[in-house]
Amino acid sequence: MIEGIVKYDFTLFSEFDIYLFKEGNHFTAYEKLGSHLVEYKGLRGVYFSVWAPNAEKVFVFGDFNGWNKQSHPLSVRWDGSGIWEGFIPGIDKGTRYKYYIISKYGYSVEKGDPYAFFWETPPKTASVVWDLDYVWNDKEWMEQRYKFNSLKSPISIYEVHFGSWRRVPEERDRPLSYREMAEWLPKYVKEMGFTHVEFLPIMEHPFYGSWGYQVTGYFAPTSRYGTPQDFMYLVDILHQNGIGVILDWVPSHFPDDAHGLSFFDGTYLYEHQDPKKGYHPHWHSYIFNYGRNEVRNFLISSALFWLDKYHVDGLRVDAVASMLYLDYGRQRGEWIPNKYGGKENLEAIEFLRSLNSAVYDKFPDTQTIAEESTAWPLVSRPAYLGGLGFGMKWNMGWMHDTLSYFSKDPIYRKYHQSQLTFSIWYAFTENFILPLSHDEVVYGKGSLINKMPGDYWQKFANLRLLLGYMYAHPGKKLLFMGGEFAQWDEWYHEKSLDWHILQFPMHEGMKRWVKDLNNLYKSESALYELDFEPAGFEWIDFSDTEQSVISFIRKGKLYREMVLVVCNFTPVPRYNYRIGVPSEGYWREILNSDAKEYGGTGTGNLGGVYSEQIIMHNRPFSVSLTLPPLGILFFKLNT
Repeated sequence: MIEGIVKYDFTLFSEFDIYLFKEGNHFTAYEKLGSHLVEYKGLRGVYFSVWAPNAEKVFVFGDFNGWNKQSHPLSVRWDGSGIWEGFIPGIDKGTRYKYYIISKYGYSVEKGDPYAFFWETPPKTASVVWDLDYVWNDKEWMEQRYKFNSLKSPISIYEVHFGSWRRVPEERDRPLSYREMAEWLPKYVKEMGFTHVEFLPIMEHPFYGSWGYQVTGYFAPTSRYGTPQDFMYLVDILHQNGIGVILDWVPSHFPDDAHGLSFFDGTYLYEHQDPKKGYHPHWHSYIFNYGRNEVRNFLISSALFWLDKYHVDGLRVDAVASMLYLDYGRQRGEWIPNKYGGKENLEAIEFLRSLNSAVYDKFPDTQTIAEESTAWPLVSRPAYLGGLGFGMKWNMGWMHDTLSYFSKDPIYRKYHQSQLTFSIWYAFTENFILPLSHDEVVYGKGSLINKMPGDYWQKFANLRLLLGYMYAHPGKKLLFMGGEFAQWDEWYHEKSLDWHILQFPMHEGMKRWVKDLNNLYKSESALYELDFEPAGFEWIDFSDTEQSVISFIRKGKLYREMVLVVCNFTPVPRYNYRIGVPSEGYWREILNSDAKEYGGTGTGNLGGVYSEQIIMHNRPFSVSLTLPPLGILFFKLNT
């Protein structure tokens, strides 16, 4: 046990640090606050610092003092910052600790460290002294990633919940560790042709059933699967295999666990005091006070931390809509209008703009992505133009409309074709990602394959058509794990994906289809280069509702790189189906969802068709095609 020695003549803070902290612009606060292994006057130990402006006293207690709450007091700084600090010699890496805080108002609380780099494995709740030392081997990726993260590059994201992607049945069905995942995931993602992995929140969270969306450790990967260095190793290996890493990040709310941020120094510090602004009725969690400078420091520092220390390539910001609207999830009388009488959360808007400006200033080769479900304008436009400053935004409208359309029996689809084609009217108003995400395959919504109507064969054909349509539609791509091989069961976070079903030909065929879609997508610039520009898309015909057929052209910067796409949304094959094309020549069939290797009937065009000088769809040339049942065809002009 270390005696009650705390040295107060050592600090990591300069006067400039305190100035930035007070004004809300200290975006590397993780280098100062929290616990840091240091050497001072020949003594090795730990420097502790914590923001608790309404505290009367603050103590550190843990392994080193037998968990004696009041033997090691910290000292409050003289500068009015509300920061308590102290250096305790003799403490080493791996030491567990907490803060014991007595507020000015008589309350006492025991808290984990908001800036801790590591935590005990839940349900234990102590913070752990740790370092972030690691030798990275991803230099080549880091130097080139601006190309892979560019809005003009192919981005196909494989969305993963870490604890349920694959488990070890021989060991009580435990999840893989970070290092075990580094053996399996990079090879699989590379084989399948995805460009990026997106992890549901990997930050420390007490309740596993929250999927990580109730965060307590905003600077720590969850210890359920290993150490910070273990997670760094996973990111490193993904990068060495040419795969980008995106993390879900949750600045919209935080849980009410006693050891977390809520009521942190005996007052409502990180959250608003008034529950009409500070408590989320849907998720029973607290809402950050975005108007408080120190809270903005905390959140923006967390975002930059993952990009800095973990080499992460992007952040998908969860539940942005809940941040933008003061009345989100509330009835009349349950929310407080802004100073202009409106429902817009002005402080959250300013926070998001500051967040994105800071990210793109410090890490211009990364991306921020908004999960925003409303029609809020300019989400993915720069802050200096009045936008929120995100790089991209999930297209929730496309997702809901498309899944609704596909769930209908094909006999009724002719009455709903506008539901399918409507997305093109707004496709270029934002930089959209097309998500088929985890939220759509849980809580009774059914897996993707089970959403599809028809018999066994038609379900698979419909899903191949859905995925092909997503890859053909303007926008980057996201697919949640299990969808790539048509898992029947809904996703459940407590068990592995059903990998065993790949022994069946139709599931193996679906996996092969997604692999070939990814490879086609990456090889054809017309499918990604002008994703966010109207010049990248041209309808041929969207009006054949009677036969439920649509056709369009995807275009890149080079005219000869265009790709023709034709979709038949009924189980009836169409023979001698004529569509207009913009150019004369041989249109080679480069991908067909009905090919036998995918589980289809093999109906197609024998490799391609020559155009004829027959006017159709206001074009001087046309082709006569065979359209497979519930199929999508991709053609490219041979030049």
